[in-house]
Amino acid sequence: MSWRATPALVRAVLAGLVGLALGVAFASPTAALAAVPLVLLGALGLLGRPTSTPTLATRVVRILLHSQSTRSWLEVSGDGVEHLTRAVEPRPHLVTDPPPGVVSLLVEPGSVHRHGLTIGARRWGRPVAGTETVSLTSSWGGYRWGPAQSPGQRLTVLPNPAAYDASTQVPDPVGLVGAHRSRRQGDGSEYAATRPFVTGDRLRRINWRVSARTRALHVDTALTEEDTGLLLLVDGLADHGISGGVDGAASSLDLTVRAAAAIATQHIRQGDRVSLRIVDERARTLRPGTGSRHLQRLLGLLAGVVPGEPARFAPDRLSLGVTGDTVVVVLSPMLSAAMGAVVATLARNDVRVLVVDTLPPGTTAAHQQGASPEIAALAWRMRLLERDAVVSRLGGHGVPVVAWRGPGTLDEVLRMLGRRGRAPRVRVR
Repeated sequence: MSWRATPALVRAVLAGLVGLALGVAFASPTAALAAVPLVLLGALGLLGRPTSTPTLATRVVRILLHSQSTRSWLEVSGDGVEHLTRAVEPRPHLVTDPPPGVVSLLVEPGSVHRHGLTIGARRWGRPVAGTETVSLTSSWGGYRWGPAQSPGQRLTVLPNPAAYDASTQVPDPVGLVGAHRSRRQGDGSEYAATRPFVTGDRLRRINWRVSARTRALHVDTALTEEDTGLLLLVDGLADHGISGGVDGAASSLDLTVRAAAAIATQHIRQGDRVSLRIVDERARTLRPGTGSRHLQRLLGLLAGVVPGEPARFAPDRLSLGVTGDTVVVVLSPMLSAAMGAVVATLARNDVRVLVVDTLPPGTTAAHQQGASPEIAALAWRMRLLERDAVVSRLGGHGVPVVAWRGPGTLDEVLRMLGRRGRAPRVRVR
């Protein structure tokens, strides 16, 4: 790509020369004087022709976003550039400042020119930002370089966790460290009871007041603090509703991802071990872990959810690798029979499982090309009836299904699972 003369320069030179020729041929000073400005502008444009080929470089300041904006910088190297035009390619759920994404401005004289453009994300995901078309113009509008395509960079927009707070712990905590109170005694900070001293007790546990009163050594015991195991099973098979992101009406997948991020953030900050399994086109898994780094990896996987059914997906053969001490939280709109089969299989294997219904209220059928609105509405009603039947069958298997409503969504369900876990069981041989 090289510098090319603009149509304005060509018109000015040709019209100026024709005017001068006519003025000389017909001895008309008026025609000659009218052509002088055009000849002058054409000469200035020819004299301002750049001698070097410019180079473009784009750079996005932040490629990992979390409810914030980033800045895309364009750097142009080359002499003779006077005017810069950049048009950012529109992307879904990305906004630019200025809003149209087209910037046209004069640049300062020099060999290097830098210009920044603000880009904000309205929805989680992995969009490509910074893809734009750049055009350069020399002084007096004589020559133009471009338009040239500038490649962008892929961003990772982490999901903004929905408002959530839990006052009930996951039943039957396991492990060695954590923030939950256990039912067994050991090293901890919460008082359990006072008992007589036995060989092996630590001296710092001796209760001297009780020992002086009873004339026998007594020690204070405490309850151990343990962590819990939590598996988040995210349904990414389809997206129902309008994807409006945080500021607009959320679709089922938006609500599912944000709810999973909220639950994971709450329990990881409590010191619990959280794992993730995404049932979507990519079918990715995150092993149990805790800590801020584990939370960042989990949110990064949630940001890359791609709706679609994974290859060779068999609901009855889906192996999650969970034990009886792990609680499985399924986040799904329950519009897929495959997810109902997965939940039923977990329940039959004595796994503690609960379903969080993430179908937004008032969701309507998506418009299909070639189908009438009446037929689409009827098909959607039939699908909702099938969904109600699946939810009813899951209730028959003892699987609680609760709609996502923000803070306190899982409190009552976790209390019920805790009481069910402590209830005596009778095995029939």
